[in-house]
Amino acid sequence: MNERVNPDLLLRLRSDLAAAAYTTDAVAARLGPEAEAALGREHVVPGCRVVDARRRAGERDALDVLLDLFLLARSVEGDDVDRAFPTLGPDGAAELGLLRIIEPGSGTDWTAALDVHPYAYTDERGEGHWWILSDLGERAVGGALPEDHVLGVGGASLTLAGITIPTPVESVLDLGTGCGIQAMHASRAATRVVATDISARAVEIARANALLNGIDNIEVRLGSLFEPVTGERFDRIVTNPPFVITPRVDGVPLYDYRDGGLVGDALVETVIRGCAEHLDAGGTAQMLGNWEYTTASDGLSRVERWLADLGLDAWVVEREHLDPAFYAETWIRDGGTREGTAEFARLSEAWLDDFEERGVRGVGFGFVTLHRPNDDRPPVVRLERVTGSLETQGLGEHIGRCVEAVERAAGLDDAALADEALVVAGDVTIEHHFEPGHDDPTAILLRQGGGFRRAISAGTGLAALVGASDGTLTVGAILSAIAQLLEVDESALIAETLPDVRRLLADGFLLRA
Repeated sequence: MNERVNPDLLLRLRSDLAAAAYTTDAVAARLGPEAEAALGREHVVPGCRVVDARRRAGERDALDVLLDLFLLARSVEGDDVDRAFPTLGPDGAAELGLLRIIEPGSGTDWTAALDVHPYAYTDERGEGHWWILSDLGERAVGGALPEDHVLGVGGASLTLAGITIPTPVESVLDLGTGCGIQAMHASRAATRVVATDISARAVEIARANALLNGIDNIEVRLGSLFEPVTGERFDRIVTNPPFVITPRVDGVPLYDYRDGGLVGDALVETVIRGCAEHLDAGGTAQMLGNWEYTTASDGLSRVERWLADLGLDAWVVEREHLDPAFYAETWIRDGGTREGTAEFARLSEAWLDDFEERGVRGVGFGFVTLHRPNDDRPPVVRLERVTGSLETQGLGEHIGRCVEAVERAAGLDDAALADEALVVAGDVTIEHHFEPGHDDPTAILLRQGGGFRRAISAGTGLAALVGASDGTLTVGAILSAIAQLLEVDESALIAETLPDVRRLLADGFLLRA
C-alpha cells in the first residue's frame, strides 16, 4: 500500500494527467453538455457513445482513455495505457495501485484500481484545479463497498468546503480527513495543516493527494479523533466526521468514512467537546453532523445541552430533518446495497429496530460553527433551522463576518453599542408592502441577497435605522433623530431597538463602518 505515496511515481502521474489536460473544463468540453449532465446522474451511456465515436474516427487520445478508466468505469487495452501514461507506464501504474490487469496471465486489458477525478475550485485566492485519488465507487465496484472504502469528493465535502471561513490563519486541523480534500482547501489559507484519520488507507490516500498536487504544508497523522493531536491547539478546525447513525449490531457494515463507532449521535457530541479542548483563543471550528430527535428530546435541544459547559460561541444550523425510514434508506443505498434486494430489506429492519428501541423519531442534519472568545465573556449560542435551497459555495466568507460581528458585539454593553457607527451590507434591500389605497406600509421587510438570504420583518424605527446606516452617524445618534421624527421616547426606542441591532450584526445585515 505504501507505494501509493511514492513521490517519484506520483510526480510521473501528475505529469501524465497534465499532459492529457485531464481537467473539469476539458472533460466537459469533450463530453458535451448532455453527456456530462447524464454522467452526473450516474448514466454513462451518452459518455460512452462520445468516446466510442472518437475511437471509430481514429481520434482517440489520452483524455479518452482517462474518461474510460475513471469516469465511465470501462477497461482499456494495453496500448491505451501507454497512450494515457507515457511517463508513468503500465508498470508504474500497477505499482502505484492505480491500475490492474483484469485477468492476470490471460490478457492485456486494464481497469482502474483507484479513482482519479479532476476537481476545480474557486476561492478568495483565485481559481485552480487538483486531481483527487479515492477508492472506486459503487458503479465501478459493482456492489456493496468495502468497509475501509475511502470516499472521494461528494456533496458533504463540497458543503463543508463552501461554509469554511476563508481568512488566513497559522494552523488548521482537519479531523477525519478521508481523501484529504478539506486539508487541501485549508492549505491555501494556513501556514500549516494537520490532517488526521483513523483509517490507515485514508491516511495513505490523503498523503498521496497532497504529493500529487504539489501541496507541501499538510502533515497527515494516523489515529482516532483527537488522539494524534493530544495537547495541541489550532486556530481553525474543520471536520466532516463519521457522523452517520448506524446500528451497532452484527451484520451491519461499519464504514470507516461515515461510521464513528459510537451509539446514536454520541460521535458528534464527542467531536464538539474535543473541539473545545483544541481551539486556541479566537479560533473557530466548523463541522457537519447529525443529531437525533427522540421521544424524550428535540434534536437542537440535544446539541444545546452538549454546548452548555464549553464556553464557546456556537451557531448551529439545521438544514434537514429526516424520518427514520428515509434516513435508513439513504445510508443503506450509500453503502452500495441496492433497493429491492433481500440484503436491503435485512439492513432496513436492523436500522428501524435500532431507532425504535432507542426512541428515535427523526434525525437532523446540519452544520455547526464554534468560536472560542478572546476573553471570559458569556458565550453566544444560536440554534436555528434553515430549510430550502441554499448556495453554500462562498458562504464561509459570510459566516466569518457574522462570527466576527458576534465577537465584537458581545463585548459591548448597550451604551458602547449605541456609540458604534455601522453600515448596511451591500446585499441588503428594504421592501415596503402596501395595501391598495393606504399610504402606510402594512409590512416592512429587510431582505438579504447573499448569505442565508434571510427576510426579516422590521418596524418603522428599525427600518429607518438600517436605511440611515452609512457609517457617518452612530447608532445612538440615528435613533435619537428617529425618536424625534416619530415623536416617541428616545430611551424606550433605543432599549427596544438595540437587541435587533445585535441580531442584524449577527446575521450580516449590518457591518462595522
